[in-house]
Amino acid sequence: MFLDVKELAVRKLRIRKSYAPGSVDYHTGEFKQLGPLDVEATAEVLDGQIRVSGMLDTKIEMVCARCIEPVVEEVHREFDLFYRPLANSARPNEEARLKLDDTEVGFFRGEGMFLADVLSEQVLLSLPMKVICRSDCRGLCPSCGANLNHEECRCETHATDPRLAPLARLKQDWLKKQ
Repeated sequence: MFLDVKELAVRKLRIRKSYAPGSVDYHTGEFKQLGPLDVEATAEVLDGQIRVSGMLDTKIEMVCARCIEPVVEEVHREFDLFYRPLANSARPNEEARLKLDDTEVGFFRGEGMFLADVLSEQVLLSLPMKVICRSDCRGLCPSCGANLNHEECRCETHATDPRLAPLARLKQDWLKKQ
């Protein structure tokens, strides 16, 4: 759905839309959308800016950062965003300087913007950087790759550093005296 500045200047647009899994491009392969992305929002032009506000809901499948098992995250996010037209600078290779107010808004080029791009950004912002399946996840064995949540590792015990052998004997002697 394209949000056209000229159309929004005439009337406020009420949006109730559902995007099927795979129809929104998140520009990443780190997760997949399991359920529909439902959005209820309004779009309007205020002071030359596009304002998009509303809420979205969906389910996302990610992998646990410790054991690589699938984890389903429910995403519920409210948003109230402002987008300004990107001004064409006289010198295209020159860096643009942003004012403090510019950090609170997004920018668009041309006659408007796509709602799917706004939603993609909001879903990405709502996800944790790393997800863990449960707080006591033991992860994978670094040697054999066994999932320590489901099975015990069958790797040989790691040989101790020979430089620490005198400390190990000292510990054993101390334990015998106890």
